[in-house]
Amino acid sequence: MFGIGMPELIIILVIILIIFGAGKLPEIGAGMGKAIKNFKGATAESEKIEPDKIEENKES
Repeated sequence: MFGIGMPELIIILVIILIIFGAGKLPEIGAGMGKAIKNFKGATAESEKIEPDKIEENKES
């Protein structure tokens, strides 16, 4: 996982908890989830559009 082991991940999570506090963590998690969902949707959409553009360029 990107060269990050369990101890490093725990340290990062503790630092985030100290900076943002326990009350903000659900909001941050929800925002990150929405961002990942939007990114996956955009990636899937671009994969669907790109083959169409390639076919149009071959025909031209």
